[in-house]
Amino acid sequence: MVVGICRIRLAIPENASLKGKRSVVRRIVSRIRQTFHVAVAEVEDMDAWETAVLGVVAVGNDHRVINSVLDKVVAFVQELYLAEVEDHTIEIQHL
Repeated sequence: MVVGICRIRLAIPENASLKGKRSVVRRIVSRIRQTFHVAVAEVEDMDAWETAVLGVVAVGNDHRVINSVLDKVVAFVQELYLAEVEDHTIEIQHL
């Protein structure tokens, strides 16, 4: 079993409230889930207005496929233009 873990740090510079941040994060999370069928959640900076950190997990049996899916998720988030991707890391574990 191969588990891919991606951490995506987002900047939401024009945001002025937690309510606005939650709206942006909710839209991004739902679109990732609908498009890629992976597990995704906000995992850090819950009370910060201008930043968010998403955790994305994909499970499969091929290292290359999982890595490709997570790369596509990062590119997809960048192309949404709802928030700016400041940084991302991908870790692949074989269990």
